[in-house]
Amino acid sequence: MSTITVPLTPELDIFIQEQLGEGFSSKAELVRQALKFYSEELEVREIMQARQEAKDGKILKGDLRELAKKFK
Repeated sequence: MSTITVPLTPELDIFIQEQLGEGFSSKAELVRQALKFYSEELEVREIMQARQEAKDGKILKGDLRELAKKFK
């Protein structure tokens, strides 16, 4: 596991301190959870974008092996 140092604004520091009293046992746990939520949010955005592209007719059709050859 790696460790990073990140400068925080006073507002973020206050927010973190408040969260430590609301169920998080450490700053590290809070930051890991925030990054996990962010990662999940990005995945949801990708799914929503793919759904919109499918609605707009921007989908790939055809044989999967043939399509894969186009990306090599």
